[in-house]
Amino acid sequence: PVTDGSRELHSLCAQLEFLLQFDLKEKKSFFGQRKDYWDFLCQGLARRRQEHEGVRFVTSLDKLKTPVGRGRAFLRYCLVHRQLAESLQLCLLDSESLREWYYARSPFLSPQCRTEILGSLYELDSVTFHLAL
Repeated sequence: PVTDGSRELHSLCAQLEFLLQFDLKEKKSFFGQRKDYWDFLCQGLARRRQEHEGVRFVTSLDKLKTPVGRGRAFLRYCLVHRQLAESLQLCLLDSESLREWYYARSPFLSPQCRTEILGSLYELDSVTFHLAL
């Protein structure tokens, strides 16, 4: 299993975060806090499901104060529970929402890139992750 000490894990998480932040439009919350990919994921999942267990888990963690921290915790939760590809795919289904959150250079706006990314993420479902959540 992949653990917290794995260099590959840190590289994977950094690449996932880079991908989710690449060409992300700058948005602010009502109170002026910058929104990040965590907010995109929450909105996308809320439109598709009643409530995602990963979102519920992450929002219950009082120590996480920033959207980036919550996003990182969500990615780790999804890796452990083999839900990353499915969760992201649910967020990527709505092309209008994608254009609302991302500029044109985002690979998520390219159907071919989106398919390749999701295919790679679905392959991660076969990997066991033992991570501290």
